[in-house]
Amino acid sequence: MVPQKAEWTRLRMTQVQRKLSIALFIAAALPIAACAQDVETGGKRGANGTSAASPQVKSAQSTSATPRPGADPDKFALIICGIGGEPAYTKQFSTWASTLRTALVDKMSFPAGQTTLLVEKPEDEIERAATIEEVRRSFASVKAAANKGSSVFIFLIGHGSFNDKEAKFNLVGPDLTPRELALLVKGVPAKRVVVVNMASASGEFLKPLSAAGTIVITATRSGGEQNATRFPEYFVDALSKSEADADKNGRVSVGEAFNYATRMTSAFYQEQGRLATEHSLLDDNGDGVGHQTAEAGDGGLATTTYFDSFEKIQAGGDAELAKLLADRARLESEIEQLKAKSARKEKTDEAYEAELEKLLIDLATVSQKIRSKQK
Repeated sequence: MVPQKAEWTRLRMTQVQRKLSIALFIAAALPIAACAQDVETGGKRGANGTSAASPQVKSAQSTSATPRPGADPDKFALIICGIGGEPAYTKQFSTWASTLRTALVDKMSFPAGQTTLLVEKPEDEIERAATIEEVRRSFASVKAAANKGSSVFIFLIGHGSFNDKEAKFNLVGPDLTPRELALLVKGVPAKRVVVVNMASASGEFLKPLSAAGTIVITATRSGGEQNATRFPEYFVDALSKSEADADKNGRVSVGEAFNYATRMTSAFYQEQGRLATEHSLLDDNGDGVGHQTAEAGDGGLATTTYFDSFEKIQAGGDAELAKLLADRARLESEIEQLKAKSARKEKTDEAYEAELEKLLIDLATVSQKIRSKQK
């Protein structure tokens, strides 16, 4: 038994040394980097004892708050605001949709010409009618202009229905089904597709839309939850609320917006003393199963997918720096997705550690190059 114990101890020490060497390498390469913006964690203390924001933090925060940053040609958004059925709902849905468009264009680098808004009753040249024909036409335009490096965001705000067989998102005229939406989304050439269905009965859209590289969010967990939803109000708010920025890096990710809206929606029903009639879901690992929290492999992609285009703005037109920043964002995303897979036990501990080691070393190397370019 003694030799076996000695061998186990030797192997264990080898693993510890290996992890320690990785940690030392990362520490040497990334002495003070804490997030995608190289945020300093050891800033000066303010008079109240709290950490004063480092120059990098302030830069990131000012970037997300500055009106009309440079438009990013690789970003597209389609906001589909369905029929209200009643004047109050029509007004509410339209307000949420227009507020969302303004935030995307004015704060998140979405080009105005690539941020389409469909509403029940168009009132100006920015808006189009929320009909199935316009939905198809809008997707055709995105497909023609997008490429493999694009990010496409699709938002649905309105009423949904479910008859125990088929769900629908209510439009002016024929409605939009999960099957048709999935077919429209499938043909979009993009590195990232985000679909946020904030309507009632939206849970039925999750599985048909689920795919690798696609983030799907629904306001309800099933077609049976058919009451009007509060989720869209808080999701739209998240794009301009500092409280939604959980990691305080000056940016709001899709995952943070989902978490904020989920939390606020739950609080609304609790404060009203009402039984919750909606339970939001997120699926970003392509298995067709959504969750309210980051678990079972979901959450990794959404956490590292942001609404803004901070990397391109930070690069300031330097193509080489822009590529390095994009590589860093990609590696950070791959690390989060790997962690999510590990949570689902899709990989053995040895395989997980080996892959994580490679990603961390690649990340440290890229971050070193970024700092050298920024000196």
